[in-house]
Amino acid sequence: MELRPLDIKVISAKNIKNVNTFSKMDVYAQVSISTYSTKQKTFVDNNSGTNPKWNHSMKFTLDESSLTKPGLYLIIRLKSERTLGDKDIGEVSVPIHDMFSQSTSNGTAERFVEYPVITESGKPKGTLNFSYKFGEKYTAPEQKKHVYHEPVTAYPAPLHGNSYPGMAYNQQNPGYRYPPPPPPPAQQGGYGYPPAGAPGYGYPQPQPGYGYPPMQQPKRKNKFGGMGGGLGLGLGAGLLGGLLVGDMVSDVGEMSAYGDGYGDAMDDMGGGFDF
Repeated sequence: MELRPLDIKVISAKNIKNVNTFSKMDVYAQVSISTYSTKQKTFVDNNSGTNPKWNHSMKFTLDESSLTKPGLYLIIRLKSERTLGDKDIGEVSVPIHDMFSQSTSNGTAERFVEYPVITESGKPKGTLNFSYKFGEKYTAPEQKKHVYHEPVTAYPAPLHGNSYPGMAYNQQNPGYRYPPPPPPPAQQGGYGYPPAGAPGYGYPQPQPGYGYPPMQQPKRKNKFGGMGGGLGLGLGAGLLGGLLVGDMVSDVGEMSAYGDGYGDAMDDMGGGFDF
């Protein structure tokens, strides 16, 4: 973009409208360029009345392409400073393209001009003297476009000399690191301690009703099929019966031998008893 500086010097005003009733006006000038947001002003000439003086310089920068097009104006407003609010006196409005065309036709020297001050009623009252000068145009440097990068969360490197494997990063306090938990005690054989995870070592067995199915013992297969149970019971009953019959036969034999011995003993004693 090509730009050109514009120097303005607000010199003085003469016979402007008096907007004060009981005191002299304290007058200053406010200068701006239409469609531009920049505004500058002179110092306040206290007790100046209707003939203030400033000789105040200021500078503006304009787009080169707008200097030859209508619609751009230099605006100078005269105001009276007051405690309860400043009061407008009048203004001067000059087309920029007229100022630029006169400046280029007469060279780049400073030009002194005088324009009538227009009041709020639209009537001229007094005059304003100022000078202006356009400088050499120049090309504004291109502004680099800002490239947005996604934020990356980075963690600090471990501290040398005080760090060891297992240190954890503390997000609330980056300067502090938690030590690792102590290792579990080593298991020694021969002391009667069951291995970790075995029943009775702090790990309860799953019980019915807590989300685990009841544990079932596996069924043993019978080699003899359906006859195994009946055959086993029959053999057991026969063996028991044989033992009982044998005991009874033995008891009968003992009783018979006892009776024979008793009779022999009575015969030896010389007779028996008659009942």
